[in-house]
Amino acid sequence: MDTRKVQRLGPSTLAMTLPADWAKEHGVEKGDEVTLRRGGKGTLTVMPESAQTEDVEAIIHADDLDADSLERAIIAQYVLGRRVIYVECHDGALPSEHINAIYRAETQLMGLGVIEETPERISIRCSVDPEDFTLDNLLERLENTGSTMREEAVKALAHGNPEVAQRALNRERQANKIFVLLLRLIFTAYQNPNLARAVGLDSGFPLIGYRSIAKNLELTADNAEDIAEIVLETEGHTLNVDSATMRRIREFTDQVDEVTRLAVEAAVARDYDTTIEVRERFHEISDREDEILADLPEMDNEDLLRVREVLVSLQQTAQYAMRNAEIAANLALNEESEHVTIV
Repeated sequence: MDTRKVQRLGPSTLAMTLPADWAKEHGVEKGDEVTLRRGGKGTLTVMPESAQTEDVEAIIHADDLDADSLERAIIAQYVLGRRVIYVECHDGALPSEHINAIYRAETQLMGLGVIEETPERISIRCSVDPEDFTLDNLLERLENTGSTMREEAVKALAHGNPEVAQRALNRERQANKIFVLLLRLIFTAYQNPNLARAVGLDSGFPLIGYRSIAKNLELTADNAEDIAEIVLETEGHTLNVDSATMRRIREFTDQVDEVTRLAVEAAVARDYDTTIEVRERFHEISDREDEILADLPEMDNEDLLRVREVLVSLQQTAQYAMRNAEIAANLALNEESEHVTIV
């Protein structure tokens, strides 16, 4: 930590010096302008002019990368906020498997498209503007997509309907697009504090919490995907249980849906009372998996395993919601409310 002494330059002007190594690193010289940004808890951030512009371009040298590594590199540059990504080969034309990897990445990422292509180089541009979205809205969209997948998967299971299960699986790509876009906005807002307000935050403090919530929501979508796959892989596309048990599974799903929705609502609204409600609802269903399994009649091991896999997916989703509620509680208690006065 570096400390500076505040000096008085005039009747109403206070000043402090900037560290010489910091000024050199960021190219700040006499006469240049810097931006001052007020944050929470009395903080004041000094930003050089270079911080006002994004690192908009990146070049990926594909010569020594296989197709999978290239695809991951493109996704990483997207997450890091690059506006234009160039993929090029120095030793001849891009191989067909590299070109296919580029187009696979394009289909996975929101707002990304190839804008120029030559045998040795492909240019990809991201048209997403941080001001087009807020993190709160994207969290709600991701939660809603996962909830819809879960409802469709369990409905397909109850009715033995593979078409509805496939519909749930098709939504997984949209959930992944929203998740990666969330990562992009979180990373860019962290790198450039000016963008925090653009994505709906007063400061960068919540970013680490939002990153964890987004990952938990992405995992709940994976849980819904697991149930949909059980539908497609099971003979008859349903569980070998009676109607009463299936009704209990659907009721369990409804309760899990409510917990996941409330947890995100608590984070977005910074509402501690809602996190308490989530905790209470979670405790009401924390033993539901064991209760349903205990009431099952004797059945084939393979049938029992499928029932257990469905219940485990639902129980894990509730646990992820509880983690989100804990993060929401931390965010809520960092602000003054009827419960907290911060001195």
